[in-house]
Amino acid sequence: MPHSISPEAGSQTPVAEETIADAPAPNVENEEADNDVAMAESNTIPIIKTEEKENKDAKLEDLFDDVDSDEEFPSSRPGIDKSSAPASPFDGPVAMKASDPELLRLFYQRFFPWRYLFQWLNHSPTPNNDFVHREFAFTLQNDMYLRYQAYSSSDLLRKDVLRQLPTRFEIGPVYTTNPRDRKTLRNSTAFKPLAKELCFDIDLTDYDEIRTCCDGANICNRCWQFITMAIKVVDVALREDFGFKHIMWVYSGRRGAHAWVCDKKARTMDDQKRRAIAGYLEVIRGGAQSGKKVNLWRPLHPHISRSLEILAPHFQTDVLEAQDPWASAERAEHLLSLLPDKNLNEGLRRKWDAAPGRASMSKWADIDALAKSGASKNLDARALLEAKQDVVLEYTYPRLDIEVSKKLNHLLKSPFVVHPGTGRVCVPIDTRKLEEFDPLGVPTVQELLSQIDEWKPEDGAEEEAGKAGKTLMDWEKTELRPYVEYFRSFVLALMKDERDPKVKREREDGEGMEF
Repeated sequence: MPHSISPEAGSQTPVAEETIADAPAPNVENEEADNDVAMAESNTIPIIKTEEKENKDAKLEDLFDDVDSDEEFPSSRPGIDKSSAPASPFDGPVAMKASDPELLRLFYQRFFPWRYLFQWLNHSPTPNNDFVHREFAFTLQNDMYLRYQAYSSSDLLRKDVLRQLPTRFEIGPVYTTNPRDRKTLRNSTAFKPLAKELCFDIDLTDYDEIRTCCDGANICNRCWQFITMAIKVVDVALREDFGFKHIMWVYSGRRGAHAWVCDKKARTMDDQKRRAIAGYLEVIRGGAQSGKKVNLWRPLHPHISRSLEILAPHFQTDVLEAQDPWASAERAEHLLSLLPDKNLNEGLRRKWDAAPGRASMSKWADIDALAKSGASKNLDARALLEAKQDVVLEYTYPRLDIEVSKKLNHLLKSPFVVHPGTGRVCVPIDTRKLEEFDPLGVPTVQELLSQIDEWKPEDGAEEEAGKAGKTLMDWEKTELRPYVEYFRSFVLALMKDERDPKVKREREDGEGMEF
């Protein structure tokens, strides 16, 4: 890390393929064989009949016709006379679990934005290797982890998900060949990852030592502000310091957020460049039992100075006021351990011992008040200022799971899957309205099904859709709508840039980011 005094530890986690165990060997082979045969048969089906000439003249908006439906797995339920229909299996006092296969079938069938997911990963309306050679991994109902799945179209992916009903699926890199064909290669080293979005993972469990409202898997709107701070700092650094443009943040479904940096120059970076960016953003070091976690060179790097400006207001309101992090004597002692002057620390300790229950906001103000009173004759004012800056960073700066960002072949949960524990959909976060995002208000799969049953057309809504030659999709009738529409606009902007001649030249010439 360029900002840190201490060198980075050399330990790294093993590559994903080595750490994730599949089912017992005989079953895995049979499963893969069956799937490969099925895929080979599926590949004989024409992918999309599209004239290249028509694509060049078409508007991007027109390429997003909502036709994620077929006769076998229709995406919208036909009109039902509720007076004569049987009761919904989701009505009544007993709610189905989010991982229930029938519940997932309805979600994947009616709400998941398959076409937009395809356009996002394919970067073009016509299927190419960006999608065809992309790895997907399924977590099945029996907890079996099925890797190296690949599809030649969004429809084939959709049908396979509906057939296997994974509790979730993850997205991996684009490989040199179809991942399903990896075992047929004469040279095993010929199968290697070529491209994948640069990803970041932030999890609130990494904040357990500083958040006081919740711990573990529990979250509330108060501790979610740590994620808000992290998104602000990382997003501006990626845009201003590295020039990335297409960055999508996605709610993890429970207690965190993922960033997908989708620019061409980000997708094609090798592991060395990914590690360099991850190290650039890493400031907090050490686990819960370690002492001082922020050790920075002075003068501060511009990225750190900018981060402090972003985080200072949050430190006052979201940390000192909302979390009261030094309410207990033990936590207050940790604060004193971060200050550089022993005499000052002794004075603060006596003051706080005499006033048990003193608020953290007051304790923070006590530091400057006591320093100005001359409690320590040899006090180094500059050292105290730097120590206070480090304290602010320790309690506000993003705590990233750096290993997620370092490896090209790391898999990450797909947007819009359902979290099996909470039932919430992993929706994208509109950073233009970051402060308004409420993780507890994200719709669950059970709520979506209730909303679709209770939906009533607004005056003229269906008529207008009919005139436009479109049928309202089920997600448009629920609280999922703004999230899918944001995703759609993100994909449109990405595809527009990919069609730009400059981006095409970068693709052909293999131009990338220089370090």
